[in-house]
Amino acid sequence: MVNTLLLLLFCELLGEGLTLVLPIPIPGPVLGMFLLLAALVIRGKSYAQLDDTATSLLSHLSLLFVPAGVGVMVHFQRIGGEWFALGLALILSTLVTMVVTAWTMQLMLRLQRGRVLVHD
Repeated sequence: MVNTLLLLLFCELLGEGLTLVLPIPIPGPVLGMFLLLAALVIRGKSYAQLDDTATSLLSHLSLLFVPAGVGVMVHFQRIGGEWFALGLALILSTLVTMVVTAWTMQLMLRLQRGRVLVHD
């Protein structure tokens, strides 16, 4: 598990380094995970140890939301003053996410069935 955690942290560090060197508007950890994904796609499969570590991390994912909850409580007054804009942004972003997810699902199903054209 230590080796796979080091791999994940290395990918994050690599992503952070690339965002510092290159003018890429993507957060370093996200870029690092894209690099890890690319490496796994090139390899063709995942490592069993990486799967186990990722599953273990995901089982404790709720702990990662504690700092965000604390941040919300620290800025509670500001949130109270801007509740309408925040609520509208949450509702619209949720709707857009649902539409894009449904569209992507339909596209993937058509691709899987082989019915999609190149220029589609």
